[in-house]
Amino acid sequence: MKLTDYESAGVSVLEPKGKIMGGPDATLLHEKLHELIEQDKKKVIIDLAKVEWMNSTGLGILISGLTTLRNSGGELKLANVTEKIQSLLAITKLITVFEAFDSVEDAVKSF
Repeated sequence: MKLTDYESAGVSVLEPKGKIMGGPDATLLHEKLHELIEQDKKKVIIDLAKVEWMNSTGLGILISGLTTLRNSGGELKLANVTEKIQSLLAITKLITVFEAFDSVEDAVKSF
């Protein structure tokens, strides 16, 4: 997985690309979220448009990120959730835990 990030209207946007399956991916995303929190950036969107697949460990990374941000007074939202990941979120009932939006723009406006 590759991870790029940028800021849009005061909201941090993380763009993972490839497969989110744990191992180094977990560390990369976790460290990035902690870095944002330390910089007092607590509005975060994860843009999933370029994520090909995610396993249970990948879902755990998202849940961990959400918990970390909420415990710091922040919020994590998802954007561009692909059909594969949408069905994964539905099966695991996590669709009720995450706020998901059709675009990064919609997610930014929701803050």
